[in-house]
Amino acid sequence: MLSTEFERVSLPLADAFTISRGTQEVAENVVVRISDDEGRTGVGSAAPAGHYGETPETVEAVLPELLTVVESIGDPHAIERIERGLRGVVEDNPAARAAVDVALHDLAAKRLDVPLYRQWGLDPERVPKTSFTIGLDTTERMREKTHGAVEAGYDVLKVKLGTDRDAEVVAAVREEAPEARIRVDANEAWTPREAVRMTERLDAHDVEFVEQPVPASDPEGLKFVYERSSLPIAADESCVTLPDVPAVADRTDIVNLKLMKTGGLTEARRMIHTARAHGLDVMLGCMIESNASIAAACHLAPLLDYADLDGALLLDDDEYAGVPIERSEIRLADCDRPGTGARRA
Repeated sequence: MLSTEFERVSLPLADAFTISRGTQEVAENVVVRISDDEGRTGVGSAAPAGHYGETPETVEAVLPELLTVVESIGDPHAIERIERGLRGVVEDNPAARAAVDVALHDLAAKRLDVPLYRQWGLDPERVPKTSFTIGLDTTERMREKTHGAVEAGYDVLKVKLGTDRDAEVVAAVREEAPEARIRVDANEAWTPREAVRMTERLDAHDVEFVEQPVPASDPEGLKFVYERSSLPIAADESCVTLPDVPAVADRTDIVNLKLMKTGGLTEARRMIHTARAHGLDVMLGCMIESNASIAAACHLAPLLDYADLDGALLLDDDEYAGVPIERSEIRLADCDRPGTGARRA
């Protein structure tokens, strides 16, 4: 027997977070809890994105039906069977399904009394560093944010771009962080020709790669950039579902997956293996999320080339603690708690 519940939580950010599409000051997450009759509880959360057609309201609207599927099957180890049932209720709504999928994985691993990475047989020592995101702002403010990140020990930075001063911003960030690995994310802000010109300018500042330079609605534009870019290209908004992976394989170097796009850990693992089969590198990113879901994403880290799992680090306060992240290091080997490691802070 399984019992379920969910609640919506408002999580203020430590600093207003801006990308090319807008500014966010509060993250609205919906936390799901699934409990068995022996008192163990699995936790997951949804961080819906309006860009993908989800809101906290839509998550709350579909969760009762999704959790009815969980209760009717009643076995947290029957994850694939439950996943089929969830898709029978809603084919879209991936953040809502992700919250349920993560909570199931957390509970199943707790019932086996092992951390999730150990249940999967993954190597906790083979984990890439996570980037820390520098959101859009004035150039001087982005310089200050970079200084603070470097002082805090973050040596992999992801810089949000999409302004008429992008080259100036990256030059300022590089000056403030001469030893850091720097990646940039345009969030669909450039035209293909602008993107090619920008990669040439960014290459001079030793940028590692460029994420989503052009709109996802322009797949030929992405291919144009990929074929002419001075830097590797990562696809985020252009790679949402499993069929998108082979579709972008000839126009990107890296796919950026997120649990809130994939619908959870189950589909994320399929997409990782599909990307490998197509010769692509893999990054796992996130929305601005509680550790109720970020902790689970960290358990996929041994399968990744790149990680961008700083969502909980951007919060002013989080009700949940998770896998320790210190100075860009995802310390998965230190997570000896069963399940995902998410727990009340």
